[in-house]
Amino acid sequence: MGCTPSIHVSQTGVVYCRESDDSNSPRPSYSTSTFHSTHGNILRSDNTELSANVPDSTTGKGKCCVAVDSTDAENQTREERMKSFEFDIKFGPLYIHKKAMSVLLVFNKEDSQSDSLGWAAERIGYKYTLVRTPEAALEAYSVTHHDVIFIDHRSSKHFDAETLCRSIRAIKSNEHTLIIAVTKKYPSDKEEPSILPLLKAGFNRRFVETSNIGTCMNELLQLEYGEIRSKLKLRACGALFTALDNVSDLVEITNQDHEIQYVNHAFERLTGFTSEEVYSKDSRELSKNDKNKPDLHDIINDYVNKGKHWEGSYYTRRKSGEVIQSQCRITPVVGLSGRISQYVTVKTAPYDLTQHLDRVKDTELYQLANGGIHGGVSKRRESVTRIHSMTIEAPITKVINIINAAQENSCLTVAQALDKVLEILRSSELYSPYFNQQMKDEDPMTSDLVGGLVSQNVKRRHSNHDTSVQKISHHTHHHIPSSPTASLSQVPEPIQSVLDEECDWNFDIIELERVTDKRPLVYLGLKIFSRFDVCEFLNVSEDVLFNWLQLIESNYHAINTYHNSTHAADVLHATAYFLDRERVKSVFDQFDEVACLIAAVVHDVDHPGRTNAFLVNAGNPLALLYNDLAVLESHHAALAFQLSHRDDTVNIFKNMNRENYSAMRNNIIDMVLATEMKQHFEHCSKFVNSINKSMISAEEETQSLSSQCSHDSTAISSKLSLPENRTLIKRMLIKCADVSNPVRPQKLCIEWAKRIAEEYYNQTDEEKAKSLPVVMAVFDRKTCSVPKSQMSFIDVFITNMFDAWDYFCDISELMTHLQNNYQYWKDQEELKSREEEENTADEEENT
Repeated sequence: MGCTPSIHVSQTGVVYCRESDDSNSPRPSYSTSTFHSTHGNILRSDNTELSANVPDSTTGKGKCCVAVDSTDAENQTREERMKSFEFDIKFGPLYIHKKAMSVLLVFNKEDSQSDSLGWAAERIGYKYTLVRTPEAALEAYSVTHHDVIFIDHRSSKHFDAETLCRSIRAIKSNEHTLIIAVTKKYPSDKEEPSILPLLKAGFNRRFVETSNIGTCMNELLQLEYGEIRSKLKLRACGALFTALDNVSDLVEITNQDHEIQYVNHAFERLTGFTSEEVYSKDSRELSKNDKNKPDLHDIINDYVNKGKHWEGSYYTRRKSGEVIQSQCRITPVVGLSGRISQYVTVKTAPYDLTQHLDRVKDTELYQLANGGIHGGVSKRRESVTRIHSMTIEAPITKVINIINAAQENSCLTVAQALDKVLEILRSSELYSPYFNQQMKDEDPMTSDLVGGLVSQNVKRRHSNHDTSVQKISHHTHHHIPSSPTASLSQVPEPIQSVLDEECDWNFDIIELERVTDKRPLVYLGLKIFSRFDVCEFLNVSEDVLFNWLQLIESNYHAINTYHNSTHAADVLHATAYFLDRERVKSVFDQFDEVACLIAAVVHDVDHPGRTNAFLVNAGNPLALLYNDLAVLESHHAALAFQLSHRDDTVNIFKNMNRENYSAMRNNIIDMVLATEMKQHFEHCSKFVNSINKSMISAEEETQSLSSQCSHDSTAISSKLSLPENRTLIKRMLIKCADVSNPVRPQKLCIEWAKRIAEEYYNQTDEEKAKSLPVVMAVFDRKTCSVPKSQMSFIDVFITNMFDAWDYFCDISELMTHLQNNYQYWKDQEELKSREEEENTADEEENT
């Protein structure tokens, strides 16, 4: 080939590395050895010796040399060229950086085969090392862990190739190395021996001897682009599994039959099961418990079998039998055939601080959390305790004390996390949602909707603004005299026919609005109040109730598309429906029921069809009266009692004693104020943490007593009937009733969506006309997407709230409507998007 070795030490055991300038190699060679032995000298390309140890020939150990360039400039050039042989492999979303392949040649003596393989490696640009004995091979491999090893298997005279292969396989992390047996070339008329002994010894394949450099180069390239890259991807899996094992969430991987293939350390730690115990078990059976709904797995399968991920609340059974709740996300993995091959389940790890405190209950840490100790505590903790001991202790103070104490025995990461918790607790807006800029950019509809409903979005006007915007029209409060048509028996037949369906959730309030000529509240109020014996409880005549209902309804604005008496009647109907649920009946008495019904009737009385933020921005007299705080809700509650006390013909409270009236008034006001969307997340959070969790613990306690008592709900009802719990339930009840449109039958849901959108459009129009800050800019009648606004509203406000309410009082019918309605809006939005894309394409084509 016209190539001369730059180093040639024959019959001495010293390896030689090709370094000739007249080589046919596509590039000058670089340092070809990555192995430095502990004996002898390293030879330069000019045959001078460097101070390095090379194996002595008398020991029989293989020798390795490094070809060293004569100038620094040449070294630099070769180093740069070396980088050209580095490449990246994409393994899913992971990029793997791979340098030039390293090759170890194990040949007892120099011959054409070792020369050909060495030259082939050099010409491609691979690093290679040549050794002559098994000892040198093992030493070289333990240092470098070469990608490919060629072992001379043509003769067993000098060393046993199969024994050497087994020895290499015994070294840790050898599974990613390819070991090739160089075998003799047999005549074509003679049958080649079986490769099975080689495979059993640990060889990956065999290479039939040939001195053709092209064939050797092709063999090396096939190894690199085939097995080596595959091995690199497998090696990268180690990093991925290490990452999974170090996350705090529970990770579980199952096959298409839901048999567990992998669980991470967090799963083992939090469930109590080891990976060996759950391997090949059905994950659904393993976590089976009574807390999950019976049809939950069917619902999940419907999602994942369509290639979609499912996300929601999920209860997992621990080895001890305890059930823990977590947020769960199940994602299907589609294989090469297009079918689902695996499922990946990720569950958030619940961290119960009380469990942590139980472990340290008898320590100084626990004593500090309950009043402090005087010895062995850092100055920082002493000062914190002293600060809180000087104030009147409140629940939040106790929480902060416990967290400060917990930091003492916590690791650094937990202590840092608790610092962030303390920082959040110091905020006055504990339940206000936060949207970062990315969220605002990616989903302006949701961000704008939440901002308009939850925050007051106040933007003060400058003094030179037109003061005419302050003169917002104020509705005249009507007084409706007593009417002779006060009895249900005198209700016209068309109205009575509609009212007969009042107990059904599918009751058509829009039809009642039509047949009553937009006076549905009076008639539905008479029917529902009669069913709940409100007149008997209040000790008033039906005439007084009828007059009161007429007066309240007349103070709803019929001009409003949404916030009118039909909406009030709709909320009253939903309230009555919820009061009929068994769970609610077991907790509420008649006093609670009457308070809920009255609050539903008056909750939006005299609503102007504009949001709180609009009134504040406009400087409306109501905003000034209530200091910009819960403006409308405060007005609704105050006006309801003002109207009720006008005279005895309408005063439904006139026969109540002072104590009962005061309690009734407080209940009604509290519920009306709870309808303010600014407090939405606070009310929902308190309900979940106080009511739902109380039910869970009470059910567990009841079930643990005996199987006979497992269905006894007395203990649960007793716990929920505490005054503070009944208050939370009443708030949640009227909140769910107030925004129940998305859980109504689809026809009603669509109608209400159109009405609320129109009301918001009108507000935006007025804001623009009067140069006021636009509270919800997305509700522009020219550009707004009603389906998208409904999806955003359901995602942010409805789903979690009704999930919690469903767990409390079982409203499965409503949850079905919610799913159907959401899918309807989603389909409508996708249809609209496709139409817009088609129109855009047509316009471009015409252009």
